[in-house]
Amino acid sequence: MILHSLKDLKKRAAVIRKHIIDEVYNAASGHPGGSLSCADILTVLYFEEMNIDPQRPSWEDRDRFVLSKGHCAPALYATLAERGFFPVEDLVKFRSADSYLEGHPSMRYVPGVDMSTGSLGQGISAATGMALAGKLDGKDYRVYAVLGDGEIQEGQVWEACMAAAHYKLDNLTAFLDHNGLQIDGNIADVMSPEPVTEKFKAFGWNVIHINGHDIPQIIDALKKAKEVKGKPTMIIADTVKGKGVSFMENQAGWHGSAPNKEQRDQAIAELDAYISGLEVE
Repeated sequence: MILHSLKDLKKRAAVIRKHIIDEVYNAASGHPGGSLSCADILTVLYFEEMNIDPQRPSWEDRDRFVLSKGHCAPALYATLAERGFFPVEDLVKFRSADSYLEGHPSMRYVPGVDMSTGSLGQGISAATGMALAGKLDGKDYRVYAVLGDGEIQEGQVWEACMAAAHYKLDNLTAFLDHNGLQIDGNIADVMSPEPVTEKFKAFGWNVIHINGHDIPQIIDALKKAKEVKGKPTMIIADTVKGKGVSFMENQAGWHGSAPNKEQRDQAIAELDAYISGLEVE
């Protein structure tokens, strides 16, 4: 069942992108590029797909989400705030000393965060453990995760993937945010993980390949993942690092750089123009 219109989901993703820009701008630090590239995926998960209750963030039967690429916390915080887990006004203090919104997600302090992440490779291991626990406990909840394509250079990722397939965790669905760039440049030049489709299949996963900015494709991939029995699913989502902000798109330099005032204003203006265009449609 579709809960929101396509226009509504696109608008929500754009608003989340605006929050990302302001979070990193106000903190004068953070990771905008990869946060912007996964905004559409998080929008669909939190507003269309996951069985969650913002009033009960620790509800035992909720679906779980793990942001394995934890440095992209601005995207997760913006999504959680828009979903009602905590006040949107708190985003302005991202990374400040007196804020609970740290540079990486903390399940201790932030309502709605199911796992503290930041050390790359560990998040998918935690998600695998959650999915296995669900199976052992006879629970119906599902577990979702988002990994970065640079992150899968970590060996621990493949250990977790091997375990998830071994235990037939069909309640686990992960997204690979495949934007092709990491902090040091093109993933193909740093340490190529390709061919990712064949590798995940070889590790026993069901693999679906989509455009990670096409919301109907994201929704359809999640539907197909739930129909698969006996295997976890990896949704390889081709994305654009810095998506939605013209001067940030496909620029590795925006992996971990904050915009100045002029750049912030231009980014917000572009996103506002996009939202205005949706209203016209």
